[in-house]
Amino acid sequence: MQISVLGAGSWGTALAILLHYNSHQVVLWGHRLEHTEELKQYRENVRLLPGAHLPNEITITSDLEFSIEHAELLVTAVPSQFLRSVIETVKEKDFSKTIFVNVAKGIENQSLKTMSQVLLEVLPTARKENIATLSGPSFAEEVAKEIPTAVVAASENLETAKSIQQVFMTPYFRVYSSDDLRGVELGGSIKNVMAIASGIADGANYGDNTKAMIMTRGTVELTRLGVALGAKQKTFAGLSGIGDLIVTCMSKHSRNRHVGEEIGKGRKLKDILAEMEMVAEGVATTRSLHNLAKGLSVEMPIVDAVYQILFEEKDPIKATFDLMTRDAKEET
Repeated sequence: MQISVLGAGSWGTALAILLHYNSHQVVLWGHRLEHTEELKQYRENVRLLPGAHLPNEITITSDLEFSIEHAELLVTAVPSQFLRSVIETVKEKDFSKTIFVNVAKGIENQSLKTMSQVLLEVLPTARKENIATLSGPSFAEEVAKEIPTAVVAASENLETAKSIQQVFMTPYFRVYSSDDLRGVELGGSIKNVMAIASGIADGANYGDNTKAMIMTRGTVELTRLGVALGAKQKTFAGLSGIGDLIVTCMSKHSRNRHVGEEIGKGRKLKDILAEMEMVAEGVATTRSLHNLAKGLSVEMPIVDAVYQILFEEKDPIKATFDLMTRDAKEET
């Protein structure tokens, strides 16, 4: 199959390599010419995924139209807040037969839409049944080293999800299928905000009890919002829900947890983001979730606390105290 991966960050690079070794013809697109030339020269994403070799058979380009010209399947690995601006430049193309697999995890700030909704809104010829997402506990650094990993491919058309399952499946990268596209998208997005909360707890020198609390109650929050938006409750107990939440809250690879940890140590958000090579999707997603929850009257106290810490400069210790001293409730 001819596959184009849009986005030459760590995850796009790792998936391009995986797909190549699965006998597909792969094009890897990056938006900056300087970066793609560096990838061609070293056959390695030196800054974002060091140590992972890019085989010579993978075509690398910064020409978006060229990258999608013959693609049967497009993997969108562009950060969520930039996906719209990228695909708008090719919206006149005929995508009626193209399968889209989004792997970015976020909710657009302005529209409060998931990435599948953005694709369908911008691309008039894209077909709903050909839109999918691939999500789950899967850091690029580990996938590139062929460490055993499991994810889920989701589409409203289960046959599409099953076809993607076969495209990506390897002995070290196990793919499950699902027809709950909305739930899988939301789980992958909301867990990043919980990872920021976990990082804040680490930075503030709280303990394992605190982190377990955040992950458990965070699962409740993502389930509340997901069900309110039409997702299936059981999805959030799976790989794209609690599975992704656990790994992102715990791992040293997590950019979102790192942001939270630095905040917990007393640093300012703008200073943390200025020194990061890669995008921490959870920062922008916190704003989206705060607005979504407010509009739907869904209670998400951890999300609200992270929002106040990031964007209203609320003291993390005070935010924690306020969370802990809310009215007593029955666990649900």
